[in-house]
Amino acid sequence: MLQAGYLEDWVWNATLSGAPQGGVVSPILSNIYLDRLDRFVETVLIPEYTRGRIRASNPAYKRVESALRRARNQGDRAAARHLRYTRYADDTLLGFTGPKAEAEQIKTRLAAFLRDDLALELSPEKTLITHARTQAAAFLGYQITVQHDDRKVTRGYRRANGTVGLRIPKTVIKANCAPYLKRGKPTHRPELTGHDDHTIVGIYGSRYRGIVQYYLHAGDVFRLNRLEWVMKTSMLKTLAAKHRSTVTKMADKYKTTIATPNGPRRCFEATIERAGRKPLVARFGGIPLRQQRKAALTDRNPAPSAPRPNELVTRLRAGRCELCDQRAKIEIHQVPKLADLTRTGQPPPAWAQLMAARRRKTLIVCTHCHDTIHARQPATTTLTP
Repeated sequence: MLQAGYLEDWVWNATLSGAPQGGVVSPILSNIYLDRLDRFVETVLIPEYTRGRIRASNPAYKRVESALRRARNQGDRAAARHLRYTRYADDTLLGFTGPKAEAEQIKTRLAAFLRDDLALELSPEKTLITHARTQAAAFLGYQITVQHDDRKVTRGYRRANGTVGLRIPKTVIKANCAPYLKRGKPTHRPELTGHDDHTIVGIYGSRYRGIVQYYLHAGDVFRLNRLEWVMKTSMLKTLAAKHRSTVTKMADKYKTTIATPNGPRRCFEATIERAGRKPLVARFGGIPLRQQRKAALTDRNPAPSAPRPNELVTRLRAGRCELCDQRAKIEIHQVPKLADLTRTGQPPPAWAQLMAARRRKTLIVCTHCHDTIHARQPATTTLTP
């Protein structure tokens, strides 16, 4: 993987250094290489810049905790300092309770270790020292702060003060809304109108779920109601464009209510019935936008590109005539152009109206219906699967 190279404008280039950007194995390679950084921080920096370590509750720890509390109350920061460390692949975060001068020392020593021992350079733009109470540190798509709110009182105490809080960056909401906006307003996605309704609702629903589930740990997850409204409106406009209908009619057709741990919630569902099996259900929404500290990601976010259309295969497998709705041996009736359906100057027959309404040049029909169609319009073509 380190020597595989990379493609740029369909031209192969050699890999001179580093792991492949965005490769699925990149986090594993980072963990292997940065294990030395972990050991340096855990065995050198943390013991040096920490006074008292959090352990299981015992008398010795209680004495240290009391000493730390007294030091904080007396303003003795040198005696009440802590250093915490966490890393995911090459994203690293250190939390330090202590003077800014020592935070600068830690940064300098980290830069020296990475340069001298691992031949890596700290990015000046990304390696920042932030005051957690007045600023926010960026880590894995979240903003991390230390909360302070004298007005929030729980059971007689200001319990929010001094606790770590997670927030959703405004840029995340803006970036995820952007693909569904045009001139600041939600718009339809023309590349999705060729799919069936179940697939359209499923694409919007899974993308929305992936974002929401990732940010359910944030205290301000309610801010995603903007994304929900934008994606919901875009989805309904896409369905309306597909059926040449209106947003209101599409909403009335697919809206439903489901039960959640936080009570009933409105969502949208598209269902495909299957004989002898459970129906296929695609859902958008219905997720309470409330903080869940133990939330887990249970759904995958699909690739940004639209999936390969497979509607014709699905229609064929159904084995049902789309004109008389009977199960029988099926055939495909096809016309060269949709415009041919209305060129006769007379009211088109039912089969032509159905194809025009669906904006499809193909119609899945039984043999009897197919013979009837060709008896009235023999110029069309026939394909038998």
